[in-house]
Amino acid sequence: MKKIFILMPVYNDWKSLIKLLEEIDLKIDNLKDFQFECLIVNDCSSLKIPKIIKPKNLVKLTLVNMNKNQGHARCNATGLRFINDKKEFDYVIVMDSDGEDRPIEILDMIEKIKKEPMTSVVAKRIKRSEGFFFRSLYNIHKFITFLLTGKNINFGNYSCLTKNDVNLIAQKSSLWSSFSGTIKKYVKKFNEINSTRGIRYFGPSKMSLINLILHSFSIIAVFKYTVLIRSTFLIIILSLLFKTLGLIVIFFQICIVIFNLLIFFISFRENKEKLLKSFEIIASEENVTQ
Repeated sequence: MKKIFILMPVYNDWKSLIKLLEEIDLKIDNLKDFQFECLIVNDCSSLKIPKIIKPKNLVKLTLVNMNKNQGHARCNATGLRFINDKKEFDYVIVMDSDGEDRPIEILDMIEKIKKEPMTSVVAKRIKRSEGFFFRSLYNIHKFITFLLTGKNINFGNYSCLTKNDVNLIAQKSSLWSSFSGTIKKYVKKFNEINSTRGIRYFGPSKMSLINLILHSFSIIAVFKYTVLIRSTFLIIILSLLFKTLGLIVIFFQICIVIFNLLIFFISFRENKEKLLKSFEIIASEENVTQ
C-alpha cells in the first residue's frame, strides 16, 4: 500500500482548514490502495488554534508549529524537508489550506500516479476564480516569465510529488523562495492535470498586490542567469532600433536593467543555509487525535 502525505501550511485560516479536512476525507474515502497522512504547518498563527478532529480516512494528522512567521513558501519548504527527513512516504501532495486548491482534484492526481507511479503531477491552472484585475496581472506575469526564462509556468503549489522528486528539491536553495520555480527548474519530467482555481471557503484572499509581485519575481529569480542572458539580447536588439524609436529605446533599456537588479536582489531570498536549518524554527510537533 502506497503512503501519501498531504502537506498544508496555514496562517490563522483555521475555519477553512477544518472544512478542507472534511472535504478531503470525503474524497479519499474509496481510495483503498493508498494510505493518507496529513502534515499541517502552522505559520506562527496569531489566532488561537481551535479543536481539530482527525478525519477517519487519515491514518495520522500532525501539526507542526513554527516559532515565527515565515510565509507560505518557507512553510512548504520546511514541511517538505520534515517529511523527507522524518517520515516514510511514497508521495507528497502539496496544497493550500483555504479551499482554493479543490480536494476533488486529488482524485485526478491519484489516477495519474496509478498510470505513471514514478512521475510527479502538477495542477495546471486552466480557469481561475479571481476577478479581472488579478487575472490580468497573472497573465502579465506568465508572459514576462516566458519571455525572460523560456519557461511556461502555469501551475502553483498544488501538486503530487514522488519521493525521489521530494528528495531532489528538498536540497535546493530556491525551494526556500519559490516552490513552482524550483519544480520547473529541477524536476525534468512531470505530468499535469487540468485544475480550476477554487473559491476560498471563508474570508477574503490574503494575497496583497505587493505579495503577488514578490511571488512573481521569486519565481523568475530561480532562473536569474537565463533572465540576464535574454535581457542582454533584448538590450542589444533595442539598440538597433534606436534610430527608428528614439529615446523610448533608452527608457526600455533602463527598465530592463532595473528589472534585472530587482531579480538578483530578490534571489537573495534563496537561502540554502536557512533551508537546511529549517527544523530550528519548529517550536513544537503534536499529533491530532479524535
